[in-house]
Amino acid sequence: MGSSDAAGAAFYYDLFSPEAYLAAERVLELLPGAEWIPVHAAALPGADTLDGFRCETDAAAFRDRVERVAARRGLQPVRWPDPFPSDTAHAMHVATYARQIGRAVAFSLAAFRQAFAGGRDLGLADNVLIAAAACELHPKAVTKGAGLASVARALEEATALAVRRGIHDVPAVWLPDGRVFHGDAALDGAALALIA
Repeated sequence: MGSSDAAGAAFYYDLFSPEAYLAAERVLELLPGAEWIPVHAAALPGADTLDGFRCETDAAAFRDRVERVAARRGLQPVRWPDPFPSDTAHAMHVATYARQIGRAVAFSLAAFRQAFAGGRDLGLADNVLIAAAACELHPKAVTKGAGLASVARALEEATALAVRRGIHDVPAVWLPDGRVFHGDAALDGAALALIA
């Protein structure tokens, strides 16, 4: 599929989400120019935070689907962090800090890959710092930046704006005309909407 410049569009994600990971690996190709905006998924009105599958069969089916999609797209084999889902609160503050300094894409891709290709728990600060180092962010700057009240406020504001824009789960793409596309599979529809 061809791509169209997505300037003005926004890609919303939370680093806990394997579906957001799958989408993130395609956003640069399908929606070049889209702004990457980290949000706190648990604060979205319809978010599936993956905290409770009905049974182990449902959990296994979910993991199998993600693994098959990743394999079909030529991504590294999925390795699941333990615990899954991870508590990404700190990682999302780092992603917000990275966004403020123009490094949201680099950090977020590195963090997604640490989590779902490396199987590392992003609830552990050291694993977040490994992702930050992969995109040449200094650990002291990252630690200080993630702890700023202004960064926490920016994450809350981004999440509140996402809700006002009609984002109810991650991953999602918002287009400047107000259309919202939810889920990894919807990225194709968002790219087509920009071409039309």
